Amino acid sequence: MDPPEIICLGELLIDFCATVRDVSVGLATGFTKAPGGAPANVAVAAGRLGAAAGFIGVVGDDPFGQFLAETLWAEGVQTAQLHRLAEVKTPLAFVAVHSDGSGDFFFYHDAGLAPLRAELIDDSYVASAGALHFGSISRIQPGARAATDKARRIAAESGLIVSYDPNYRPRLWGGADEARRRIDEGFEGTTVAKISQEEWSFALGTEDFLAGAARLLDRGVKLVIRSEGAGGTSFATGRAEGHVEAFEVESVEFTGAGDAFTGAILAELVALAKAGAAPGELEADQLRRIIRRANAAGALTTTRPGAIPALPTAEELEAFLTARGE
Repeated sequence: MDPPEIICLGELLIDFCATVRDVSVGLATGFTKAPGGAPANVAVAAGRLGAAAGFIGVVGDDPFGQFLAETLWAEGVQTAQLHRLAEVKTPLAFVAVHSDGSGDFFFYHDAGLAPLRAELIDDSYVASAGALHFGSISRIQPGARAATDKARRIAAESGLIVSYDPNYRPRLWGGADEARRRIDEGFEGTTVAKISQEEWSFALGTEDFLAGAARLLDRGVKLVIRSEGAGGTSFATGRAEGHVEAFEVESVEFTGAGDAFTGAILAELVALAKAGAAPGELEADQLRRIIRRANAAGALTTTRPGAIPALPTAEELEAFLTARGE
């Protein structure tokens, strides 16, 4: 098997999604089971768009872990570094989505959502890829944080694109100050920082895009992207900046849209890097094209329920863009 082009590291879990909107998790009367976890969603999203993807993570040696391993394998995501451990229970997330796109989350786990350990990271596997992607959930527990830091250090030393998408879920952290500190540490050594509108001010201390982006660029990040939902996407590098409008669609659910967006971004960036074009060297027009496609991938995902089931294929993405004259 060829080495993956994109490796995603972090949480893989079962989402139990409320069957009705605009209720809390506690008041929901029914749930549907779906595979989830943002890094895993990104791996599948990139794979469906033609990139070879692999996943590093831990699930339990239980029926839910088996289901998740089989799901990734069926999607073509390499699972050689997905560890099934008897001493761990596969994490579960109960999710209730509201009409405005916000959500109510409650998590069940016994060892963190991403129970990784540094000794589970295979140096040569990480170094063989073109990009490493991770989020902030794997920076909560000390063991997972050590594993994440080891992987991103190997990636940086091996010249990979290092992609980071911070995700703040207050119930998972010991407090806001701890969360902000650990999330901030994640930017070190990062090539591409993709941050949602919701996390922007928490992570960077400002609502202003250019001010926040400048802080990250000064720290060595090469490409800063802020996803703004229906408001589109803002981007900045050391040589270009701009904004790309979103697509208008009839949305039914927002789960996984940001992960579809990130997967599309990474698939494009890895392909360009192979041709010698690094993320920070891209021109504004190139970045607008990449982000326009990513916006389309995210929009398409909202038109269907679920996360992984809703992620678009390359053919679906091309048809969507063609229908809109792109």
